[in-house]
Amino acid sequence: MDIEVVNPATGAVIGTVVAGTPADVDTAVAAAVAAFPAWSATSVDERVGVVRRIAEGLVERTAELAATMTAEMGTPLTFATKVQVPNPVGIANGVADVLEQGYFDGEEIGNSLVLREPIGVVAAITPWNFPLQQMVAKIVPALAAGNTVVLKPSELAPLTADLLASIVTASGVPEGVFSLVHGTGPVVGEALVSHPDVDMVSFTGSTKAGRRVSALAAETVKRVALELGGKSACVVLDDADLGRAVKIGVANAFMNNGQACSAWTRLLVPADRHDEALGLAVAAAAKYRPADPSDPTTRIGPAVSAAQRDRVVGYIRTGVEEGATLALGGPDAPLDQGSYVAPTVFGGVTTDMTIAREEIFGPVLSVMPYTDEDDAVRIANATIYGLAGAVFSADPDRALAVAKRLRAGQVDVNGGMFNTSAPFGGYRQSGNGREFGRFGLDEFCEVKSIQR
Repeated sequence: MDIEVVNPATGAVIGTVVAGTPADVDTAVAAAVAAFPAWSATSVDERVGVVRRIAEGLVERTAELAATMTAEMGTPLTFATKVQVPNPVGIANGVADVLEQGYFDGEEIGNSLVLREPIGVVAAITPWNFPLQQMVAKIVPALAAGNTVVLKPSELAPLTADLLASIVTASGVPEGVFSLVHGTGPVVGEALVSHPDVDMVSFTGSTKAGRRVSALAAETVKRVALELGGKSACVVLDDADLGRAVKIGVANAFMNNGQACSAWTRLLVPADRHDEALGLAVAAAAKYRPADPSDPTTRIGPAVSAAQRDRVVGYIRTGVEEGATLALGGPDAPLDQGSYVAPTVFGGVTTDMTIAREEIFGPVLSVMPYTDEDDAVRIANATIYGLAGAVFSADPDRALAVAKRLRAGQVDVNGGMFNTSAPFGGYRQSGNGREFGRFGLDEFCEVKSIQR
């Protein structure tokens, strides 16, 4: 059976891939098991070479990769070119840097030699919203650590996976070290997670799906790394430059068409400046006009699919029904064709509202008032998630102090830049484990102590 790939901006079918089966998973895992002894015994220098060649391949094929992601999942072409490809390049080179700095040299603790060793066969299950980044964030450190990998990409963004597979193959990995199996989560994903010869599962996706992965993997006591949902808060303190903070906050909330697990979808502002902040947010959001994502001037494209569009629109309707102030946008389609959602801003949002509690995964921003700093922290932490957050203040020390109080895996202070070598991951139901750099490598290694 074929899986059709649909351009969400037009509804046109732009390609197909063959849907895998449990038998295909068995074949790929068997090849990975067979290839593991030789690959795990390769030198660090050899594996560094493979990682560097993958990074070089990504750079060389930037235009093709960016255009493919734009076509199959609707990310704006400029965002794909400036973020969706460069971030994976930085991730790959960051992993190579860590290896070259002696990551596998071992450590002496008393009479013990402590070593890091590969886990074995890794199943990497990746999402559609940052397809290349999340594939690279799993495949590269897993291979660098000496593991073999079977990848199951999202069926909504499989063409990007095919391009990456060709780059990985060209990097010089032996047969069986890396395999790609297309398919759906319930068929291919669950077969991988349940497979007795898979030693680790690294999964990025929804919290609901992550719970299912954890339950299935527990049957064979696999290691599981999960990067799941988020409901991140951008806390604007009373001494901050409100205009700058709101502008950056809106840009973050709407990046990648609002389809980012780490997006700051809750904008927390002083209650006495709520209306001013709402006006600023509306003015900033109004500049994000839905349009053809392949146009380099487009800042926001469609939702990845009609189903995702309908899900987001449902949340917008719920926000209105529960009493939030609809300040911009709404449930009506902004264009005649495609899976577009109107960029939407709500004001007067409270913690009991659905739009303040659940991950929407679309261009929807909730402006929420707070009374004082402690109240802001309380609201920010009033969530089952804990992936990301932000703090803005004229006083960097004050901002840092508040950032430390937020229960989240990464917090940006005054617009701090994304770092592809710093650990990325969440607290609570945003998952467990970390990606990128040294901390990402740790996820794919066993630790052995040898007493002498």
